[in-house]
Amino acid sequence: MHADTIVSMNYWLVKADPDTDYSIDDLKRDGSTLWDGVHNFQAIGFIKQWEVGDHVYVYHSQKEKQIVGLAEVISEPRKNEDDPRTSWVADIKFVKKYIKTLSLADIKADSVNDEFLLVRNGRLSVMPVPDEVRHFIESRVA
Repeated sequence: MHADTIVSMNYWLVKADPDTDYSIDDLKRDGSTLWDGVHNFQAIGFIKQWEVGDHVYVYHSQKEKQIVGLAEVISEPRKNEDDPRTSWVADIKFVKKYIKTLSLADIKADSVNDEFLLVRNGRLSVMPVPDEVRHFIESRVA
C-alpha cells in the first residue's frame, strides 16, 4: 500500500437479542455469521451501505442494553432471496468481545451522543456510528 493511500472504514451498530436470537458469544463461537432478519426499510438501507472491512459494534438489546463487542463486515451486502419479506444480508466475523461493556444509560448520559440513532430511535436494529460517537465508545470499552 502506498503512503498516500487512504483506507476509509465505516462504523455501524447492530442489535442482537442474546436471550432469543444471537449473542456476541455465539458469534465468537461461530467465528462468522450471516447477519439477517432485518426488515425495517431504514435498517435495510444501512446494510446496503456496508462495505467489506467496515467495523460493527454488537449491541445486546432487551435486558442488557449494552455494547458488548466488535465484528467486521466480510462480504458485500446482498438481497436475501431466502426471505419472503424484503431484507438484505451480509456476512460478519467476530473481532472481539469487550471485557468492559458500554451501557445505553452511559451512552445517553453524554450529550455527544444526543443525535446518535441509538438514542433517538431505540427500535432501529442497524445504524451508522458517527465518528464522535465512535471515539466516545472506544474510550469506554476494553
